[in-house]
Amino acid sequence: MALIPGLPEEIGLECLIRLPYTCHHAARSVCRRWRELIDGRDFFQLRKQRGTTHVLACLVQSSPAKIPADGKKPTGPPAYRLTVFDTRLGKWECLPAVPIYPDGLPLFCQLVGLQGKLVVMGGWDPSSWDPVLHLFVYDFTRREWRQGRDMPAARSFFAAGAVDDRRVVVAGGHDENKNALKTASVYDVESDEWEAAEEMEEERDECEGVVVGGEFWVVSGYRTDRQGSFSGSAEVYESATGGWRRVEGAWEGGKCPRGRVKVERSGRVGCWSEEETVAVQVAVGMGDRALLTGSACHGAAHGFFLVVEQKEGQNGKMEKMDAGKEFSGFVQSGCCIEI
Repeated sequence: MALIPGLPEEIGLECLIRLPYTCHHAARSVCRRWRELIDGRDFFQLRKQRGTTHVLACLVQSSPAKIPADGKKPTGPPAYRLTVFDTRLGKWECLPAVPIYPDGLPLFCQLVGLQGKLVVMGGWDPSSWDPVLHLFVYDFTRREWRQGRDMPAARSFFAAGAVDDRRVVVAGGHDENKNALKTASVYDVESDEWEAAEEMEEERDECEGVVVGGEFWVVSGYRTDRQGSFSGSAEVYESATGGWRRVEGAWEGGKCPRGRVKVERSGRVGCWSEEETVAVQVAVGMGDRALLTGSACHGAAHGFFLVVEQKEGQNGKMEKMDAGKEFSGFVQSGCCIEI
């Protein structure tokens, strides 16, 4: 049976490769052959070669406050959910609730995107504020969640990133007793298995993770005995060897890196710091553009800004966005995902 009756096989494949990712879920239901093609690992690579993949920003964002029946101002911390922003189409979307957390995500959970899948892990239970080990994977093609194998140990404010299309590295952060960590682990999304990685040279609490050319960088952070004294160094995980190397002067010492690390076109690590017009809270880089959250000045209302046509050493053209009331909530963290 041809992929598309009446068309040569190669033409039918080209047609399916060009389907928008939002149609993949419905296309899987057409027939078994389409489902096997769309679910296969080669389909993503073919789309990437043809330039038909899509890049999105995924955010941990506070939900709109629910006004009680008595009309009084809501009390307690806000609930967080996962939202997605398409910078090309200017479209927002809310993802389905994570299993076992229907009323709100774990606070300060970490996000990693890789080949059409979103990994959500760690954080604090929204009710007890105890660290959790849970890990979940959202498949954008199937539009469904699955619960993966728990993290090997509890860690908070750690670095995380994907070194290839199936492996996620986590490193640093702190344990349940607030002790900074230098341990690391690798999670395989396909096999749903964790394995211990070589330890970093230094403890790094409240560090930030970015991937540069296939290498996972753990930027800054601080040791247990130097609370809040952020290091100017970074450590780089080389996936080919499984070892780490230290990079001095990768960051401005004393400055918190959380949500503010960017990768220049040259591959250098840079900083989304306080620009002339925006005090950046969280930034999600997506190639030639980036989504920033922050305020126009200290004390001003939280807002969203889109940076386009980024140039080396510059932040490009910045435009203020109107996210609408439903998607204007505070952003804790975010990541980029290619689908």
